[in-house]
Parts: sequence; C-alpha cells; structure tokens
Amino acid sequence: MNRQNFKNHAKYYPPHHFLLLPLMTAAIVMSTRQIFADPEKREFFIWITIVLVFILWVAIMMRQHYALGNQNRIVRLEMRLRYYQLTGKRLELVEDRLSFGQLAALRFASDEQLPILLEKTLQEQLSGKEIKKSIKDWQPDHMRV
Repeated sequence: MNRQNFKNHAKYYPPHHFLLLPLMTAAIVMSTRQIFADPEKREFFIWITIVLVFILWVAIMMRQHYALGNQNRIVRLEMRLRYYQLTGKRLELVEDRLSFGQLAALRFASDEQLPILLEKTLQEQLSGKEIKKSIKDWQPDHMRV
C-alpha cells in the first residue's frame, strides 16, 4: 500500500465508482439518445431518462449520506480521545470553534503536531485544506469512505 498523503488520500469504492455509476451514466446517455432517435417512443424514453437520473441521484446521495454521517461522528469521537490522550485536556472545550472540515483535517496530523496545529487553527482559522497542507508527518486514514 502506498504511503498516504494530501495528494492521494481520497478513496474510491470500485463497485460504486467504476461499475454502478458508469453503467447508470451509459443507460442515461442511451435513453437520452433514444428520445431523439425514435420520435414515436419519445415520451416513453423521456420518462425512462427521468427515472434513471432519479435512481442515479438517489444511489449517490444515500451511499454518501449514511456512510459520511456515521463516519463524521466517529471522527469526532476519535479526535476527542486522541486530543485528551495527548494533552490531558478535553477537546469539547474548543470543539465548537472548529468546523467539521477543520477537525477532520487535523486527524491527519502526527501526535507531535496535533496540539500545535490545533492551537494555530483556532488562532488563525485555517481551512481544512490549509491544515492538510501544513501537516509535516501525515498520519494515514485508510478506512475513510
């Protein structure tokens, strides 16, 4: 497995990204073409296209919604525990001053850099992207969906 860093930390789920989405996209393209190719069945293919677009949208939204909602909660709990173990202080005291994007970005920081980078984030309101770019010793997260 390659060493994870800012440039390669995104993750794909092959059945979803490389099978379902391309097949649905191809079906939408084919049904859209049929709208113009077969005037007698135009209304039928319009409805087929609408249904396929709706199914694709639902598939994308549901997968992301459930996975990310659950994962975001886990990331918050993980960061609370880690921060407490490193500093003896409760993250909840400052957590409301951080967006989830900032908190999620901080989890990639090493144990040595996390408390320092958290303070810098609170003082300078760094964005999640700025936090990630500031990390010197990237701690990978191979389980993120």
